[in-house]
Amino acid sequence: MTDTHVRPVPVPDALSAPFWQAAARHELTLAQCAKCGEVTLPPDVTCPHCHTTEPDFAFVPVPGTGRVRTWTVIRRSFLAGFENPFVLVDVELDGHSDLRIVARLLDGADVPLTIGARVAVEFEDIAPGVAVPAFRLEHGE
Repeated sequence: MTDTHVRPVPVPDALSAPFWQAAARHELTLAQCAKCGEVTLPPDVTCPHCHTTEPDFAFVPVPGTGRVRTWTVIRRSFLAGFENPFVLVDVELDGHSDLRIVARLLDGADVPLTIGARVAVEFEDIAPGVAVPAFRLEHGE
């Protein structure tokens, strides 16, 4: 019998390991190319900005605030460990209008939500030493 409350755990590869290590410390980071200085998420074998095949990414901390671009309510998840319904938000990070991050909204599925709503990153500890970014609405906009 499987435990339906166990969440899927990220499996980092060589490129994403620094992102997940920072997330475990509750720090949101972006991969910064050593050649052009631009940031990206997720990192790849080439920089999407300057196209170098040797981006030698460094992971730099970012504040983790932004605006909701869009969202979806998941009413039936095919992954174990998620209490249904839940909301996934597509967030444009402040200062990085070309970057998006999709994560769970911690405020619940019934919260009034609008495009442009301000959010801030928080982290969900899902296993010992493993955390994933999530967002919470900022109040007092």
